[in-house]
Formats: sequence, structure tokens, C-alpha cells
Amino acid sequence: MTLNAPDLSPLTAAAGGPPTGRTPLDMDGLAWILFGHAAFQYLNAACELNLYELLEAKPGLTGEEIGAELGLAERATDILLLGAASLGTLTVQDGRYQVAAVLSDLVKTPDWQRFKDTVAFEQYVVYEGQLDFTESLRTNSNVGLRRVRGTGRDLYHRLSENPHMESVFYKYMRSWSELANQHLVEKLDLSGSRRLLDCGGGDAVNSIALTQANPHLSATILEIAATAPITEKKIEEAGLSDRIDVKPGDMHADEFPTGYDTVMFAHQLVIWTPEENTALLRKAYETLPEGGRVIIFNSMSNDEGDGPVVAALDSVYFAALPAEGGMIYPWKTYEESLRKAGFDESAFERIEFPGWTPHGVIIATR
Repeated sequence: MTLNAPDLSPLTAAAGGPPTGRTPLDMDGLAWILFGHAAFQYLNAACELNLYELLEAKPGLTGEEIGAELGLAERATDILLLGAASLGTLTVQDGRYQVAAVLSDLVKTPDWQRFKDTVAFEQYVVYEGQLDFTESLRTNSNVGLRRVRGTGRDLYHRLSENPHMESVFYKYMRSWSELANQHLVEKLDLSGSRRLLDCGGGDAVNSIALTQANPHLSATILEIAATAPITEKKIEEAGLSDRIDVKPGDMHADEFPTGYDTVMFAHQLVIWTPEENTALLRKAYETLPEGGRVIIFNSMSNDEGDGPVVAALDSVYFAALPAEGGMIYPWKTYEESLRKAGFDESAFERIEFPGWTPHGVIIATR
């Protein structure tokens, strides 16, 4: 069982961070937005240098001692500590540094590495492509993909040509799922399901968790051919090759296989346009038997359109980089696609997950 990451909002509050949605914006908050790219670079550097682990193990070090431990010159240490303390990730008293409480709590859990994997994803997959965010909005397309080497039609078909990016991407996707799929396991009742089709299931992180929690369940991962070997390796490592198999294919172009009572889209429908999502959900509707269910599991924004802030910030990636469509959609957008696909809205169910990531589930029954 994974641990839920602590609420990170006190981190920005303690450092005079930016307001979120319903709080009036002041100049301090505006400065956070203006220099937000630099704030992230401090976080990434501290994570890569293991600054927080160092001070969790040895609280109260001086700047000189920290520099010696990290192998940094005096000026470099001063810059790093100025940023980390000013942003609130460290506290300093009498020249001695400690990790802020919210990070100290996080470092003690298995979720710390998952958090660092997310930081690495933002740095090595997302960051450069965001330079084209404005042009992506102007053209309503993922202009930032031009910054990823390769000829594939989207990010996912280019990852195999970029080994470091591919490694970072799949570590992140596993970690991002693990931050929320403990709630998926706890709150999703699969007692009536026997065969699960996991569309675009990546390295099988969610199918592994669900089959481990439901001994009666078997699963098939529908995934592009370039990813299939990674998926098969993870299934084998989990000792579940007898219950989870991989079917290479293109879920947009190919017909869905039959014989499944549950179809799941996990972190998939944030990538595509509502029209593409409707087409995928219609395929699910057509392949499911009467009483079969479709499960949408990913981050959600609220129906009011003003948050949560993580959903808004994450949408920059989906606008600029992976494919020609996508964002962290509100719940109601998925429900509209489900209606258009043929599902009866009287059988819709929303499940909101706790924690700092904006994850949730929508279930629809055929």
C-alpha cells in the first residue's frame, strides 16, 4: 500500500506563495508567477543534489557544511540556499538550515521518490516544450512536440528514439499513478468484474495494482507496439504473467478486443480532444456487454473552471506537447462524452480522491 503524499499547499503559504483561484492576487503572488520558472529550477536542483535528504539526515548544518557535503563552491551554495530558504522549502535560524515541515514529512515516506520522479518529468520531458505554449494556444495544436527528436505523430511514438526521456517518462507515469491508485484500489469495487481491458495502460502499473487487490480479476493491456516490451517486463517482475497480458495495437485505429466486462482509461483521456474521447468511449460502449462498465481514471479539474491549481498548471503540458488535443478536463466534459457515446447518465458515478493530486474516477455502466 502506498502512502498519500502530504498536502503541499502549506509550502507556498509559508513562503508567501501565489494565491489559488479564489484568493485575490497581490504583487507577491504576481512575482511568484512571473519567476515561477526560476522557482521550479531551485526545486529541481535541490532534488537532484539530494539537499532535502541531506538535511533530513543531518538537520542544522551551516551553509559551509552543506556546501562541503554537496561538493558545491561557496557561491553556488549561497545561490541554492537563498532560493530554497526564500521559497520556504528550507528554514534557517542562526545560520543553520532545516527542511520545511511539509517536505520533512514527505521525505520520510515512499512518496518522496514519486515526488522526485514528477520533478524530473517536469524538467526533462515538459520544460522545453512549454516554450511553445502560446503558439500552441494560437494554433490549437501541440507545437512543442517539434522540440522532441523523432518522426512519430505524437510524444508517445517518439519516446523510443529518446532513451533518457523515455526512462524519465515511464518512471513518472508509474509514480503519478502510484500517488493515486491506492485510492483507485480502495474505492473502485471490482467484485463483479472478471476481465479488464486497460486501454493505453503504459507499464501496467494500474492493472498490476488492481489484479493484486482482486484475485479473481484478469487484465489485458492495450498499448502501442513500442511500449509493449516495457509493459511485459513489468508484468513479469510482478509475477502476474498468468493474469495480465499485453495486446499491441492502436486504440484509435484498431477495433477493441471483445470478451471484457470492464474497460479502463487510466491517464488517457487527458491527452485527446473531447471528440477523440467520445470516439474511444463509443468503442468501449460497443465492446462491452449489457451491464459492463467503463472507468475513467485521471486528474480532473472542477466544473466551475477555476481550479484546482495543479490541474491548471498540468494543462500546459497537454496543450503544448504530447498530442494535438487534451487538457485536465472538468468532470462534466467526460460525462458529456459518455452521453454522446451511448452511456446512460443515470448510471454515472463520480469518485473524488483525497490528496494533493487532483485525481478521481468516473464510472459509467452500459
